[in-house]
Amino acid sequence: MTNKIKVLFFLYKNKLNKQNKAPIYCRLTLNKKRRHFSTGYFIPVIDWNVTTHSVYNSNILANSINTKLSIIERKIMDITLKYEVNDREYTLDEIWNEVNGKTKDNVKSLLQAFDMHNDNMELLVGKSHSIATVKKFKSIRKQLKEFILFQYKQDDIILSNIKMKFLTDFEYYMLTEKDMKQISINKTIQRMRKIIKFSIAHDYLDKDPFLLYKAKSVKIEVVYLSPKELEKLEQFNFDPVRLEKVRDCFVFCCYTGLPYAEMANLRARHIIKGVDGKDWIKMQRKKTDKSLMIPLLPLPKKLLQKYATTDENAPLLPIISNQKFNAYLKEISEILGIKKKFSHHVARKTFASTVLLYNDVPMEIVSELLGHSDIKVTQKHYAKVANKKVGSQMEKLSKKLNNRE
Repeated sequence: MTNKIKVLFFLYKNKLNKQNKAPIYCRLTLNKKRRHFSTGYFIPVIDWNVTTHSVYNSNILANSINTKLSIIERKIMDITLKYEVNDREYTLDEIWNEVNGKTKDNVKSLLQAFDMHNDNMELLVGKSHSIATVKKFKSIRKQLKEFILFQYKQDDIILSNIKMKFLTDFEYYMLTEKDMKQISINKTIQRMRKIIKFSIAHDYLDKDPFLLYKAKSVKIEVVYLSPKELEKLEQFNFDPVRLEKVRDCFVFCCYTGLPYAEMANLRARHIIKGVDGKDWIKMQRKKTDKSLMIPLLPLPKKLLQKYATTDENAPLLPIISNQKFNAYLKEISEILGIKKKFSHHVARKTFASTVLLYNDVPMEIVSELLGHSDIKVTQKHYAKVANKKVGSQMEKLSKKLNNRE
């Protein structure tokens, strides 16, 4: 049988409001797992009794708040008793959801469903989701709340009232009011539709109101360095050391395809011996949670030796913030006269295009080395590059055949 649930009220001292008061939180503990939620009450830190977990009588609202806290505790006990009487096992999530009015019968609005989805995602951080992904969904939830207030002059919308027009209006709102690019709009709607599917899966909604929606196509232009531009970058002698370091990190990623986060996180433990007896990079990609296995080519290996350190926990490359990195890359592009929009991501695109595809590496291997969750993602971005390579190969074949005649 499930262990007894424990209820504890505490003062969240790190969340002081503008009146310098701290919120009173309720913590639920079951089978060594914890969940907490705000009770909605705020008091000065000095008025909280850490021994009895209640408000000191010196506070004018002590009796009222302490009574409400007792009612919350009684409600929790009644919910668990209901499960126990029916001899039914229960989880902490079930109790937490029921206490906070987020049970299946109560979730009827879009933002409520969003909250439940995001709460579930937070529990899976480090397992199947990253903190960055959770933040993106929370950001979209905020956007939707602003849109609902703008469009309907209300705080939320009932799920059953959502029609196709809601999505087209939301798309128009992002395009006009928020001045977002279509590719960002498509990504936002893609994530929002996950909430609709979540609602259908939990029986909060009968059918998908956006079933016939088709995202507007976006022309994807892959910006990468040509072989000549890459060679020019590698051979140029930069006078400021800061630019040399950024160039080295950028070139390293041109031959490994590492995104900025993985480059910054690269440590000695990530360099392993592969089945071929050579050095490989092995690490987890944060964005897709997919394992990366990348062979260390001679040039990136030489760069690691250049910045070698005896500290096994230190970064293997000279790391600066992503913002500064991209600012210095802009300087580098101006010095070299390369008229392309430079950013760290260009290195990843160069790896896929100039280093791999232009050297006849198959698309499925490119996808694997990039750590894409699906080969369709790779094909979508690099089909044009691959076609160009096919075109040049066919031209060579055509010349060969003509020479035979």
